[in-house]
Amino acid sequence: MERRDALTFGLAFIAAGAQIFGRALGQSPYPERPVKLIIPFAPGGLTDLVGRPWADKMKALLGTVFVEHQPGAGGAIGATAVARAAADGYTLLLGSASQFLIPAAARGQYDPIKDFAPISILVGAALVVAVHPAVPASSLQQLIDYAKAHPGKLSYGSGGIGSTGHLAGELLKSLAGTPDIVHVPYKGAGQMITDLISGQVPMLVINFSGQVRDLHQAGKLRMLAVTTPNRIKIAPEVPTAAEAGLPGWVFENFTGLFAPAGTPKPIVDQIAQATRTAMADDEFRQTLIALGFEPYLASGPDMARRFIEEQVGRWAPVVKSLGLKAE
Repeated sequence: MERRDALTFGLAFIAAGAQIFGRALGQSPYPERPVKLIIPFAPGGLTDLVGRPWADKMKALLGTVFVEHQPGAGGAIGATAVARAAADGYTLLLGSASQFLIPAAARGQYDPIKDFAPISILVGAALVVAVHPAVPASSLQQLIDYAKAHPGKLSYGSGGIGSTGHLAGELLKSLAGTPDIVHVPYKGAGQMITDLISGQVPMLVINFSGQVRDLHQAGKLRMLAVTTPNRIKIAPEVPTAAEAGLPGWVFENFTGLFAPAGTPKPIVDQIAQATRTAMADDEFRQTLIALGFEPYLASGPDMARRFIEEQVGRWAPVVKSLGLKAE
């Protein structure tokens, strides 16, 4: 037997032995049944645009993943459900900044560090301030001037109390000196965008997406500034907040995968590896970029945990200073 054949045979023998040993210990292959991915917002938002393509991609890499929406409380309802679920890898959270930054400072129903096993950070995304075309402001500074000249007349919609839009919106009010802008919480982006287009709410602080860009280009809403340090590739005409005269208004949302704390490491690693394989696919990656996201290509459990810890440490003082609380 040649050396290469012997090596191949040996590796196969070891793998088969490991499977037999695992069955002898009562271990089962994962996954044996469909995996539930909880999206903590109503359909049509940023997490939906990431979660459904990811779930579809997992069919060939991991197994069947079905999506379940559990909206409310800025995503805290869905996040709480995952934090309390069995730590067996069959219930996952597609989480974003709002489920981790607000409860960290406000002591919500779960601990964002201790109650989850981070798997992977999938994408980053800008937030944008957008207004109805009837609002007499074509720049962020004009919007601020209008809000100061007409206290109490403006209101802004966000994805809910404790959402990223809420945090970014209150930070905008604080930095701009416009405390009279009224917050209007929604359960998701779909109804919020509909209400802006119909004139029910004059202003949004919302996650940037291809849909928002298309509505801006069609003249149905007007984007005034994005919160990222650099302009967005698919909407280069929209200035950053710093360029628009508000340099402190910098905020990047993120979307990632999380399991309940205590989920076995081999399962977490298996999901992370399947996700890395998906993110390495050029077509899948370009789909995310076209939607307005910045993919994280090399993420995994260790990187995701460091990322969350850094974000919580950075934003907890801001959340506290703004007086934001989880529902």
